[in-house]
Amino acid sequence: MLIKTMLLAGAVAAAAITADAHRAEVEKWQAERLARLQRPDSWLTLVGLHWIDEGRSTIGSAPGSDLVLAAGPARLGTLESDGRSVTLTLADDVDATIGDGTSRSATLASDATGTPTFVTFGSANFHVIERSGRLALRVKDAEAATRRNFLGLDYYPIDPAFRFEARYEPHEPGKTIPIANIIGTLDPMPNPGAVVFERDGETHRLEAVDEGDGQLFLIFADRTSGKDTYGAGRFLYAQPPAPGTDRVVVDFNRAYNPPCVFTPHATCPLAPPENRLDLAVTAGEKRYRGEVH
Repeated sequence: MLIKTMLLAGAVAAAAITADAHRAEVEKWQAERLARLQRPDSWLTLVGLHWIDEGRSTIGSAPGSDLVLAAGPARLGTLESDGRSVTLTLADDVDATIGDGTSRSATLASDATGTPTFVTFGSANFHVIERSGRLALRVKDAEAATRRNFLGLDYYPIDPAFRFEARYEPHEPGKTIPIANIIGTLDPMPNPGAVVFERDGETHRLEAVDEGDGQLFLIFADRTSGKDTYGAGRFLYAQPPAPGTDRVVVDFNRAYNPPCVFTPHATCPLAPPENRLDLAVTAGEKRYRGEVH
């Protein structure tokens, strides 16, 4: 790691420049995270999670609907599901759009396809998600109170000592790790390897998950969890090692809160037992100042 190398070499001026570069890098990342959260389609706009039963269901904001939405028209339409797919038929007089708007009735692709079908109405929209073999509607509203009343993000001071050049230990291809989530299910997720780093003479290890984008997704808890940071843990991404190396940069200054901090309607994964660090990670995002779910 460049920061550590320069400090050990005693090159004070160069170390200061490197520390400044690290600070600028982290501050840029923080600004980008804040901007993402403030967008009209961010996690702050999540206002509903509705599990879909097989058969026919009415949907709308009216209390008598089978699926009562937090936003939108009183009678949006009807859903038909066989447990594997969902077809929406819009009510005749409703102002809403399915996908590109060419049809008033269509089968909705879920997020498992990578390109879900969005149904849009006013400032809100929903799409189908698949979790543990079940289907649900994920509803967002750009005018959600959680977005309008957002209080911003708080961080520990940026600390280069929490930026580690870790060792990557690959697993056998096809290995998975069971990951629990906030909705109470346990799912196997691809577990390509682990990252190993040292802090104050102690060795620590985090199992990585691959969500399909090639990045190393680290879901962890530590001694700050439930105190200064969110009790269920935090998220962190790292780039895989370059070909021919086993080095991975793990920068806890980029650790951040899962969406479940801001909304009760997310389906966040939880830190597995293997990733509960016996270490106070006083870096990255702190507990949200607003209402925590």
